[in-house]
Amino acid sequence: MIDRLPVTMALSALLASATGLPVGRGNKPSDTNPPYYLLYALPAELSGAPLADEHEDASFVYQVTSVSGPDPSRPDSRGVADQTEWMADKARKALLGRDPVTGLWLHTLTIPDVKVQGRSLDVEAGGTNDPSDAIMSYVQRFRFDLTPA
Repeated sequence: MIDRLPVTMALSALLASATGLPVGRGNKPSDTNPPYYLLYALPAELSGAPLADEHEDASFVYQVTSVSGPDPSRPDSRGVADQTEWMADKARKALLGRDPVTGLWLHTLTIPDVKVQGRSLDVEAGGTNDPSDAIMSYVQRFRFDLTPA
């Protein structure tokens, strides 16, 4: 069986290092203002053998929410859709980007004892639809297909 926590930790680290933006796991990163990402682990899918099978594959889905907000130096500012879409582009490139020559992932997702067999955009719900919101968000869900190494 593939443990989820190491996958979550590796994904959070990859997203933060590849985008240069803070990542909060399920809540706002401490001591930071937008822009930042929120990372949520969604229900897992297992196939085949019982959970106790140590050689079982898994497919984990994560939600990445890009959060744009007011500029703290400008009291009347608000989050903007352009920033959330820019952040969504950065997240997509960080998690799904490939080298056009080699076909390898641009950013390695290193998980102990696990091989990543596939990465894909599962759902892209998009951004909030009210530009007057002080904080705007953009939702993407990514699927990672894993097998024990």
